[in-house]
Amino acid sequence: IVPISEMSGIAAKLQQNRARAAGVGTNAQAVKFLNQDYEALKRECLESGRLFQDDTFEANVSALGFKELGPNSSKVRGVEWLRPKQLTSNPTFISGGATRTDICQGALGDCWLLAAIASLTLNQDVFARVVPSGQSFDGDYAGIFHFQFWQFGEWVDVVIDDRLPTRKRELLFVHSAEGSEFWSALLEKAYAKLNGCYEALSGGSTIEGFEDFTGGIAEVHELAKAGPNLFKTIQKALSWGSLLGCSIDITDSADSEAITSQKLVKGHAYSVTGVDEVEYRGNLTKLIRIRNPWGQVEWTGAWSDGSSEWRQISDSDREKLNCKAEDGEFWMSFSDFLQNYSRVEICNLTPDALSDDSINKWALSNFDGNWRKGTTAGGCRNYPNSFWMNPQFLIKLEEQDDDPTDNEVGCSFVVGLIQKNRRKMRKVGEDMHTIGFAIYEFVGQRNVHLDRNFFQRHASAARSETFINLREVCSRFCLPPGEYLIVPSTFEPNKDGDFCVRVFSEKQINVHYFNLFELQNILNKVITKRKDIQTDGFSLDTCRNMVNLLDKDGSGKLGLAEFKILWTKLEIYLDVFSKNDKDRSGTMSSMEMREALGKAGFSLNNTLHQIMVSRYSDSNLTIDFDNFVACIVRLESMFKTFKMLDKDKNGTIELNFFEVCVSFRHALRVLEQSRV
Repeated sequence: IVPISEMSGIAAKLQQNRARAAGVGTNAQAVKFLNQDYEALKRECLESGRLFQDDTFEANVSALGFKELGPNSSKVRGVEWLRPKQLTSNPTFISGGATRTDICQGALGDCWLLAAIASLTLNQDVFARVVPSGQSFDGDYAGIFHFQFWQFGEWVDVVIDDRLPTRKRELLFVHSAEGSEFWSALLEKAYAKLNGCYEALSGGSTIEGFEDFTGGIAEVHELAKAGPNLFKTIQKALSWGSLLGCSIDITDSADSEAITSQKLVKGHAYSVTGVDEVEYRGNLTKLIRIRNPWGQVEWTGAWSDGSSEWRQISDSDREKLNCKAEDGEFWMSFSDFLQNYSRVEICNLTPDALSDDSINKWALSNFDGNWRKGTTAGGCRNYPNSFWMNPQFLIKLEEQDDDPTDNEVGCSFVVGLIQKNRRKMRKVGEDMHTIGFAIYEFVGQRNVHLDRNFFQRHASAARSETFINLREVCSRFCLPPGEYLIVPSTFEPNKDGDFCVRVFSEKQINVHYFNLFELQNILNKVITKRKDIQTDGFSLDTCRNMVNLLDKDGSGKLGLAEFKILWTKLEIYLDVFSKNDKDRSGTMSSMEMREALGKAGFSLNNTLHQIMVSRYSDSNLTIDFDNFVACIVRLESMFKTFKMLDKDKNGTIELNFFEVCVSFRHALRVLEQSRV
């Protein structure tokens, strides 16, 4: 078996695509982070009688941090890495079920993460997806543990050893209240490894943790600005299996977990477990059910346990609403909820996270892309001269929602723009970009990346509520059926970064890609109109090579962002071709071609140049534009593959047997094409 990392180009992408189709990257078949196989490593340790030591995340200062927790920081003095069995005589992984009391913050500003971890304990199905069962300090203990996290479209399995940072024999970071339960401390370590170090976890949003623990997409509703449809939004979210939380803002540090006169706790994470409507005094009253994870300290206002309101509704309503009541769970009117709470967070789960077939499930679409200085990093609408350069993703909304009671006419969907791997880059001085997106209605212009003129003439149909320097910006929309462009951007232009756009929709949406035949048709329509060049049009073989060069996901198609890159390349090729067509014949001689290839960045020896001329010129040794492009695309693919294999950057490569076979087959195809 040849590891994917040793393959190159489209072969690796196709292999990865097939692996995903076979379930690799799902929670059930998580990708092995850093190629570490938990079962194999544990078996080796048990057979050798030694405890696991993770050489990919060493127990030293580099795992702690880079600045506040860096090598020269006083905060890391006296830190000793110890295993739980060195700290207590009877450590447990989970004792009596995972609860919020297992999570106490240490000397790290990652309360956002701890709030998300605490939410895990409220849903055992979700908890089991992150914390695999069967782990303990008894029986086959080998000092090795593993956890699973969602990362930008796939689940990864992260292996760690159980050496934890301590000072004076006390855990430095997350710990349990009684000090003998270690699942939360080990989970935090695995998440730190995933992000590069502990310090990388400092500062963040709870919804970031929500998403990495569920693979869902999270949206925040500020209750002070609640729209008229919020009750229906919450009702629908619960019916779709979403996780919901709510909280009350604190005004100063003294308010943290302070209890109000009606027994609500400020700065505390509650979960929302239900909504309903009952007839009360001749009117329909909206109610919401909330759970305090403490299991005590409940609301004492209207509709609280034992309040007079319950005696004024029908027996059937009272039975329906009380039959599932549990300790720590209470009802309140929706109007009281809006007055007392500050926000509600909704984490919409992916279809694979929902095992109950009776629950409605979102349709999910993913787009990967990047911003690159000078080409695809155009900044926001404040920069009209460059905004159009940003990646563009086309979606088609076809079916309206089928819920006649939600007062929304159109297609409901949630868009999330998430920037990749920014926490890892803190070590080199990078941090989160300020990001957002705009959505434009788009009718009947499928052929090219839309230019500056389009955006100067058209206002956006919708946009993210704000540009913000968080990992993700997310908004909910309801738009009429039609075709729309999603344009993600950084606030300022020329900011490099990778991103993922996710669209959660109630109905399946169509995503447009250019297939091989569409690409040929589009390019030939444009290029054959040129009077300054001679061309017979691009062949299918040339179009296939273009797709292979730029296809990032192994789909055999080009998305709009990839097509835009191709279009930019073709403009460059056309400029090089025109400047080197010295006699303005619309073609190039073999000598002109050599100069043109040099200006395009390819320095070829005589043998290679002869092969290129033989392959791409006609009987008069002239090269038209489509053959010139075919030559450059082939060369760029070959140079790209060589650079990927030249790991030492010394101008030479070594090929294993598999790669030799692939190269040999490729050479045969070239020879066969040269004979035609």
